[in-house]
Amino acid sequence: MHYGLQNMFYKYIWSANWWNQGAKDAAASHIDLRCQKRDSAAFQALVSSDRDEFLLTVGGDAILGKSGPIKIVRCEIETDAPCEVEVKLIGLIEDDDRTLKSDVLLEDRHAYVQKRKIQPIWIELHAGESAAAGTYGGKVKFYAHSMFEDEVLERELTFSLTIGDRALPDPREYSFYLDLWQHNCNIARKYNVAYWSDAHFAILDSYLHSLGQLGQKALTLIVSEEPWCGQRSFIDAEPSDLNEYSIVPVVKRRSGEFAYDFSRLDRYVELGEKHGIHEELEIFGLINVWEHEEEGFGSIVQDYPDAIRVRYYDEAAESYRFIRDQNDLAAYVQALEQHFIEKGWIDRVRVVADEPEDFDLFAKRMACLREMAPAFQYKAAIHQSEFIRKGVQGIVDYVPILDCAAGEFEQLMQVRSEAKGRMLYYVCCVPDKPNTFLSSPAIESRVIPWLAERLQMDGFLRWNYTVWPDNPLEKLSYRPSLWKAGDTNFVYPGKGGRPLLSLRYKWLQRGIRDFEYIQLLKRSGLEEHVEQALQRIFKFDHPAQLCPGSGKTAEQLYSFHPEDYDRLYM
Repeated sequence: MHYGLQNMFYKYIWSANWWNQGAKDAAASHIDLRCQKRDSAAFQALVSSDRDEFLLTVGGDAILGKSGPIKIVRCEIETDAPCEVEVKLIGLIEDDDRTLKSDVLLEDRHAYVQKRKIQPIWIELHAGESAAAGTYGGKVKFYAHSMFEDEVLERELTFSLTIGDRALPDPREYSFYLDLWQHNCNIARKYNVAYWSDAHFAILDSYLHSLGQLGQKALTLIVSEEPWCGQRSFIDAEPSDLNEYSIVPVVKRRSGEFAYDFSRLDRYVELGEKHGIHEELEIFGLINVWEHEEEGFGSIVQDYPDAIRVRYYDEAAESYRFIRDQNDLAAYVQALEQHFIEKGWIDRVRVVADEPEDFDLFAKRMACLREMAPAFQYKAAIHQSEFIRKGVQGIVDYVPILDCAAGEFEQLMQVRSEAKGRMLYYVCCVPDKPNTFLSSPAIESRVIPWLAERLQMDGFLRWNYTVWPDNPLEKLSYRPSLWKAGDTNFVYPGKGGRPLLSLRYKWLQRGIRDFEYIQLLKRSGLEEHVEQALQRIFKFDHPAQLCPGSGKTAEQLYSFHPEDYDRLYM
């Protein structure tokens, strides 16, 4: 048997593995950890056997092998640190190349482990605001037995935890501006519940909690049908259901008047506020709606330059129809605007344009919508710098893709100095690095918030949180020629309506907390310490070297060594 410790960024790959990998990866028997108050420190414990299969458990419940006698190994954590201890088995997910990689944090309390396979365990110590600063000790103990034998202590590993005297803010007060889009209909489908039912909202409560723990700022509100054309799943050999639908039911009364039900929208906003997600209400489906005319996803409002699709129930016809008249569309948009004004939310509203391509067409669409609803403010995820250089009246927040943010750095800084809104950057299926794919180096999820600091951005946007294919735990790989596995999610659908977090979620969270600590240091007059940390992490001379055309490898752009990041806390 092999027992050992690794840092939190260890990523196990189960494929063609060296004969001695179990012993090699488990060579360390001690690890030193560091965190602040209202923070956490995490590491991994590894267990494997070269000769025999075994059962590994991280709980105290009685357990026997279902196929008869088998060695049972129990992991137990002891520490005098004033922390809540979280222990989870780490599950493997198949990547596009069919290798199995560590990613999902399981709720299962035991796992069958075949011989020569390493089973990682996630161990995280959460220090609250009242935790006393100091250095504490801890042990990771492994007990073994079979059937009705008494347990025997087989191995003991050790760790230390130093809690600093500073406290990070509560996640709802983070300054890092995180915007991970929500795809709530997809969540409902995974649990087989009706859209916007009480059961759906109960599940969304858990998912918004997980987002709130990252410091999420924006709530996604989809107010027309299919703003992304189901992510064009119709082009796939094995399509997954990725359709997203409006949160606002619309009815045409027998009198001919339209009625709009904003109760679901209001309920979702209030649920987000419960979890500290209240900075922004991002509206999808009103501008730059994706169009694919040949596949049936064209514009349906006569002579209108965008493909807004508003579905309503016609009481007189006793059937569902779609708004096709510009005046009816304008009435709906104006009703939305008025509702946000009456609720006192209008300053938080951002109507989002996702990757507009034709500048003149986009400007025309903006002009039409602004005439309908002049109180709306706009945000654009941009993958062409032309849209920033030329400027479009009404856009408050700019979100350039990383290649644009890096390649047009000086121009963006000029725009930033003049703009009144925020500036984030985003990654999606591109660029290859840094990114948060299953195949991405673990450190890249951590480096993303650091890069926001280096590029003088307010934060980070990504299109994914739960854009799962139909069976993500069985087959996450989907459309691999365009989307690398992991491009679609940071969490997985777990049992009981709760998300299963991923290692990539935890690694991103660590980077966000680093960002918060950086702001704390800057406010304390320690800008030089921060600058030294940035120089230690980033190796490029100019942000443009982050672009693929530079020919730089990831290792030539930023540090792959966790200890370089951890020195921020020393």
